[in-house]
Amino acid sequence: MTNNDQYTFQNPVTRYPSISPPEQDQPEPGLDRDLEPRTDRGEDSYRGTGRLAGRKALITGADSGIGAAVAIAFAREGADVALSYLPVEEPDAQKIAEIIRACGQQAVTLPGDISEASNARELVADAVEQLGGLDILVNNAGRQIAVEKLEDISDEQFENTFKTNIFAMFWITKAALPHLEPGSTIINTTSIQAYNPSPTLIDYASTKAAINNFTKGLAQQLAPRGIRANAVAPGPIWTPLQVSDGQPKEKLPKFGKDTPLGRAGQPTELAPAYVFLASPESSYVTGETLNVNGGTSSP
Repeated sequence: MTNNDQYTFQNPVTRYPSISPPEQDQPEPGLDRDLEPRTDRGEDSYRGTGRLAGRKALITGADSGIGAAVAIAFAREGADVALSYLPVEEPDAQKIAEIIRACGQQAVTLPGDISEASNARELVADAVEQLGGLDILVNNAGRQIAVEKLEDISDEQFENTFKTNIFAMFWITKAALPHLEPGSTIINTTSIQAYNPSPTLIDYASTKAAINNFTKGLAQQLAPRGIRANAVAPGPIWTPLQVSDGQPKEKLPKFGKDTPLGRAGQPTELAPAYVFLASPESSYVTGETLNVNGGTSSP
């Protein structure tokens, strides 16, 4: 670990550089391996304290970006982790699996397209079987394609965005519930887009608002069963999502610079929020959305 870990007192404005990414393009969904500049997922900085010792987690979209940072943090905190990702993301996923195993924890790799209901349900069954149970579910996988005009959003894109971002969350959560004992937690990734939608991300932003509502309703339903459900709402975080048509290419050099902190966030800066919501420290927190967005005003 470095002296840049999450416990070291430091200026949040300068903890990470204010990047100016060059205009670049990757085919959807994009790879961390090919991103310029590279992301910080906490590989060399996240320091665990055993807060998730013995826990078993399933994380979707776990190969890169926020999901990868959460997977690394969970492993450093003592959890075994099942990684869900698309088959084309195998190079990134294997790298994260190596890091998890180096922590002495089990890493289960489960490639597949969760926008298909049968794959989503099979994912849960495989994770439970290979981990020997499940008590943390992180629904993080997301699809984001920027389009200037509503008329140019195809029916196929609109449907695929909803299937990946909200339908899969429903299918996976429903399949996981029979395996979740009291004390288990569900954490869903929403976005600042749920409150302040960009005009180029109408379909994506709509799914993120739906995730907020889904999480709050689910939390009320599951509270008597001792299962908590919360969400994390990232702001502009530098991930492969941004260069695989998630942002207009000409806007990449200024990505995140309009936040009060003046820079885009790094995936590792999201990880402590997920660890908090997964750990017993947050036992009286359910139905909450934690905003990690560089200071942008949100409800």
